[in-house]
Amino acid sequence: MSELERIYTVPLKEAWNAQRYRRSERAMMVLKAFAKRHMKATTVTVDTSVNETIWARGIKSPPHKIRVKMTKDDEGNVTVTMAEVDAKAEAKEARAEAKEKTKAKPKAKAEKKAEPKAETKEEPKVEAKAEAKDEAEKKE
Repeated sequence: MSELERIYTVPLKEAWNAQRYRRSERAMMVLKAFAKRHMKATTVTVDTSVNETIWARGIKSPPHKIRVKMTKDDEGNVTVTMAEVDAKAEAKEARAEAKEKTKAKPKAKAEKKAEPKAETKEEPKVEAKAEAKDEAEKKE
């Protein structure tokens, strides 16, 4: 009852040697061959999340590498699933989000400043028009 579990970064660069309209298909073949070679598997089952990741950008441009977790059971069957996101990737995403927030803030301030000025300019005009109407009515 010993399950063997390993995390690999599988290079899918070899898939780019295929014709443009078959690259994602070739990437799946490369992934399965890698699993058979490294895990000494009889059969390989690929999880839908891995399949969706490879096919996410379409048939013409699969990723160049993918990080997966391979689990081998007692019978020699290997299941390929996505590896959990590691700390480096999370930190990189957090930095990217922070950078986007800082870029968005100056634009919001500029819009806020423009709005109050427009309101203050409109009010005196409205008051001046109302006063002019009142004066015209008094004269009549």
